[in-house]
Amino acid sequence: MEREIIKDLIKWKESKNRKPLIVHGARQVGKTYIIKQFGKKYYDNLIYVNFETNKEFSSQIEDDINAKYLINKLELFFGEKIIPEKTLIFFDEVQANERALTSLKYFCEDAREYHIIAAGSLLGIAINRENYSFPVGKVQMMNMYPLSFKEFLISVGREYLINEIQNHFETNQRIDKDIHELCLKLYRTYLIVGGMPEVVQTYLEEQKTISAIDIQTEILESYERDMTKYANSSLSNRIISAFNSIPVQLAKDNKKFQYKVIARGGTSSIFGEAILWLKNSGIVNQIYKVNPVLPLEMHKDLASFKLYMSDVGLFVNKAGYPLYQLDVNTTPTMISMGPLTEHYVANELRKNSYIPYYWESKGKAELDFVIQKEMDIIPIEVKTSTHTKSRSLDVYMKTYRPKYAIRISEKNFGFENNIKSVPLYAVFCI
Repeated sequence: MEREIIKDLIKWKESKNRKPLIVHGARQVGKTYIIKQFGKKYYDNLIYVNFETNKEFSSQIEDDINAKYLINKLELFFGEKIIPEKTLIFFDEVQANERALTSLKYFCEDAREYHIIAAGSLLGIAINRENYSFPVGKVQMMNMYPLSFKEFLISVGREYLINEIQNHFETNQRIDKDIHELCLKLYRTYLIVGGMPEVVQTYLEEQKTISAIDIQTEILESYERDMTKYANSSLSNRIISAFNSIPVQLAKDNKKFQYKVIARGGTSSIFGEAILWLKNSGIVNQIYKVNPVLPLEMHKDLASFKLYMSDVGLFVNKAGYPLYQLDVNTTPTMISMGPLTEHYVANELRKNSYIPYYWESKGKAELDFVIQKEMDIIPIEVKTSTHTKSRSLDVYMKTYRPKYAIRISEKNFGFENNIKSVPLYAVFCI
């Protein structure tokens, strides 16, 4: 399964200022598989240590985590020579061993000639614990997400569509009607299947969207097990309650996350830690309201945010969307497509390295997303169909006079009234 992150891993390997790499991402996004494949393809040999399952080796590094000492221990334990630049050392589930995580500091300072990658399903949780000595400034961080729609097209053998879509995105010229309809159909399939690798693989093998459901359910159950395993009982209950409230939160007219929706009398002091846990685990994306002034990160409203699940297919499963209504050739009209479409766009923007925000004007106008692209602030409006009239975007453009705006919908490519029309299947081009 081809993944875009391979390009980033190759850049890391070839960098002259390379540091130990930490790959962060939610459980089952494919970290272990892709790093192993990278090691086998681009190195002479791979030393793989899983600190959750390999307790024997894990116990041997409690006393000394000097880089050269660890290299010697690894060579003796695995019976292989570790050669600088030629061997990839992969510490998996590194959150299970605090000392292994801290050792990355010494690989950076004393043995940078050795190539080492660390990963872990709940690494974001571990490094925020007080007892963890995180090697600040001594490692490079890289996020890994579920498959994007672009990666999905490659997986289903439709990679020839990618250049066609990108060309029309750049020229703003309408794409052929038949290709447009095909891409919309593939987009609707992606909404159901999502981008979790095992789910996509199951869909490819069985060619049925219904086959995705059981695997998605298993993944959601594994998330809940993590919530109970890696948090005390009081916190785990709050995490589960906050997570379960996401579909309800986004079904409201005002999609801002409200603690009182989780439980009567709910407040940030009660549920704030639970939301931070979900965010650090990679399970959700937190999108803040912003005052559109550069730089956006300095003008976000920390008290106003929305939560989206990091995989659109898992949201379809959790929210209980009727699949027969989604898997059709025309726009579904009987169900709430807004929250689902916003999930998709939020995740695609994240995968393109943007930090998406949203904008609101005194409760009278709300714009789905705002992004910063170098020195430009670009408003993005999301529509679920071909009906694209919007008062909110008009209000924003009259107020802030952006260089241009983007409207994402089922309409074909185009550019009119300073608004760039982008079909739903082409968000990966932004």
